[in-house]
Amino acid sequence: MRHLLAATAISVLAIAASPLAAQVRTPDRPVTDPKNVASPANPNARAVPVEDIGTSRTLGGAAWSADGKQIFIATNLTGRTNIWRTDTAGSWPVQITQSDDSQTGLVTSADGKYVYFQQDVGGNEYTDIYRVSVDGGAVENLTNTPDRQESGMLVGPKGGLIALSVKLKSQGQSNVAVLDADGKVRVLTSEADPQFGWSPVAWIEDGAAIIAGRNRVDTRVAEVWRIDIASGSATRLLGKADTVYQASDATADGKWIAINTDEGTGQLHAGLYDTGARSWRWLKPTPWEQEASSFTRDGKSLIFATNADTRSTLYRFDLASGTETALPIPPGVNYLAGADPRSPDGKTLLVNHSGADSPANLYLYDLATGQSRPATQLAIASLTPAVLPKSQVVTYKSFDGTLVSAIVTMPANLKRDGGNPAIVLPHGGPTGQSQDGYSRYATAFASRGYVVIQPNFRGSTGYGKAFQEANYKDLGGGDLKDTVAAKAFLVQTGYVDAKRVGIFGGSYGGFMSLMAIGRTPDEFAAAVQWYGIINWRTMYRDQDERLKAYQRGLLGTPESDPKVYDAASPLTYIRAAKAPLLTIQGENDIRVPRGQAQEVNDILKAKGNVVETIFYPAEGHGFQKRENQLDSLKRTVAWFDKYLKPAGAAAK
Repeated sequence: MRHLLAATAISVLAIAASPLAAQVRTPDRPVTDPKNVASPANPNARAVPVEDIGTSRTLGGAAWSADGKQIFIATNLTGRTNIWRTDTAGSWPVQITQSDDSQTGLVTSADGKYVYFQQDVGGNEYTDIYRVSVDGGAVENLTNTPDRQESGMLVGPKGGLIALSVKLKSQGQSNVAVLDADGKVRVLTSEADPQFGWSPVAWIEDGAAIIAGRNRVDTRVAEVWRIDIASGSATRLLGKADTVYQASDATADGKWIAINTDEGTGQLHAGLYDTGARSWRWLKPTPWEQEASSFTRDGKSLIFATNADTRSTLYRFDLASGTETALPIPPGVNYLAGADPRSPDGKTLLVNHSGADSPANLYLYDLATGQSRPATQLAIASLTPAVLPKSQVVTYKSFDGTLVSAIVTMPANLKRDGGNPAIVLPHGGPTGQSQDGYSRYATAFASRGYVVIQPNFRGSTGYGKAFQEANYKDLGGGDLKDTVAAKAFLVQTGYVDAKRVGIFGGSYGGFMSLMAIGRTPDEFAAAVQWYGIINWRTMYRDQDERLKAYQRGLLGTPESDPKVYDAASPLTYIRAAKAPLLTIQGENDIRVPRGQAQEVNDILKAKGNVVETIFYPAEGHGFQKRENQLDSLKRTVAWFDKYLKPAGAAAK
């Protein structure tokens, strides 16, 4: 984005706890002139009904039938994420399960009789493994372990075995296990370090072994292992201190492993590792994040993706010739869908595609013809590209000269008169990234006249290791300055009124919203936060053990780093907040427990601030039930309409 306005620069500098740091290195790219951001003319543009946006259908998983004639999908057509079946050739979807709790992570048994899936209780994330006949009927809970989470299934080639990850509620670490057809789970690994988790990647050698990943929860270290199924013996194939070696797939014979690594470049890049020769073949270098995905079923090609500044493109790498060919899929967010995206005959891939003006949909990509077609139609009729707002990826300089990218969603037909409202949307994580796909929030706001910006502040993935690690032990410091600079960029476009900018986010985005109104109380006129963090000390005390391990990687512990905890907690600053604040929280959240929202509410209410707090029962970290998805969106839009738009101007 751009250089800060003078007034905003003063407020940004005021939150600095130390002298300005050196610029953090990221991929080279031009800085965007704010005046080049323009509101398009579109006579068809209109405020899309919140009810339509709130009922956007999600894609929670996909799996092929054993014969390839059908596809099973997890979607919330009824307002609950259940399992549906559709013919590959095209048909009306048929529902095969019903539950109030979300059913995701679909795989089909090797014999073709069952769909296996994972399901928790009220959003508590402690999923059991279930199965149902491909023709519907009674659902079986195969594991039924309330104190153990089972997830990440990968179907074996024979014997009815399924590899998966298991994690005890009392522990941070996870292990690899196998599930047999009778529902018995046999744990293969025995991880002692709560910072690490194991996950299956690929079956090899006709089911005799699997390739597995051993990854540190903060994503800074990853290793590749071979596990013998019969004995459980594990052999490390790749691993090094402070280095990522992340396996994504392997050929059936185990000769080649598709690897993503940051070794040597500080940026994820893809290669093929020859396990016999212990040698590498590298894909064409790129400054952007590059990730191997899946070998084609014949083992002759590798599908990989390049995430170039929020937009992802899928490619096919031919192992014989080394040729790389882009798959002709529209720009936006594109990735292979399902635990095994390849059709049984190897001819077709399942692809998830979305764009800023096109909600997520499942596509079938034909490897021979290079053509793709939709396998589903998940968007409601009003959500069409003709009426939806468009996006633009911009780059600006933050307080220390570091380049920060962001997605700007611009309403149509605005006047460049400095009088329009805007909303800043920081993403969750912090180890995450806003990508240029469909956002129901950006769509709801921008179609109602709000200019929206989603900054990828320091700590975000996709811009290299140095950038990702730049907010460690500085949460709500430099990354907050990057976020405030996003507001300044919008003001510099000439469209936005600096006094009518709001901030909204969930999880770490909620934390950033709380930090923003406390640490920079004059920057934002209204705020909404969903399940955000107010107090890292009580977070450490109350949250799930895996997230506790992640927090140690970001902040240390309250005992080892008390000053870091004080500086990084919105609790330290929140009494300075002036902006009206809406908080929405799930009662069953194990990531950001309920007490965080209550603490925010109690402090600001006692101070006399305008504050409203909503709790949803039987919801976890993110709302799964449609009535709560819709209610939360309606409340959020109404809050900003009330506090950022002139009286009587709120859109319906």
